[in-house]
Amino acid sequence: MRQPERYRNNAARAGPEVPGRVVWLIIFFALSVSLPGCGYQFRVQGAGPTVGGAPEAATTRPHAPRLAILPIANSTYEANFEVKLANYLRREFSAGAGAEIVGPSAGADLYLSGQIMQITLPTLSFDQTTTFESRVEMLVSVRIEEAKTKKVVWYQVAKGTSEFFLTQDLQFNRVLQNRALEQAGRFVAEDLASRFLLFLDTGELDKALKRPVKAEVAPAGGTPPYGAR
Repeated sequence: MRQPERYRNNAARAGPEVPGRVVWLIIFFALSVSLPGCGYQFRVQGAGPTVGGAPEAATTRPHAPRLAILPIANSTYEANFEVKLANYLRREFSAGAGAEIVGPSAGADLYLSGQIMQITLPTLSFDQTTTFESRVEMLVSVRIEEAKTKKVVWYQVAKGTSEFFLTQDLQFNRVLQNRALEQAGRFVAEDLASRFLLFLDTGELDKALKRPVKAEVAPAGGTPPYGAR
């Protein structure tokens, strides 16, 4: 059926139908352009979303305590290793424990002393005639005292281990053992520095410093506690 001429002309003048969504977008754009000129602005409060969630709140840490590391006692067969361990402790506590390392006579707030309690070399792999692999196990105790009152505020025992293989060359085996010993010492220093950082960040150091001083009581047998003078 042929459409009357007047209907065809009206359809041609009307043009294509505009979707309702497009109309609303045009209205919103016009409002966004005109409203700032009238004194209205759209603002977003806050930092907005972040990838991976909100950032962690910054840790409120007091001033870094001035820590002096005293000579380490050594009751094992590894002579002079206490010097290396003291250097490891200085480096790790300076880098990752939240403390400022100073000399014993530089007005320290805290004193760290320690002792290498035990070093053992258990065998890991062997047959009837040969040992193939061994391990260094090191046990270290440390304590931190307040410089003014000599009160013990922190005491820890840490263990470090490191494995090494053995060869037919006894001299080279000693080199490998020394390397494993040094690595175990570094592990001990890293572990203790991490523990002290947590102790500091959680505010436990401040709590320990505020506790009243208690006299150390010698255990049965009359032997004074470690570090007592």
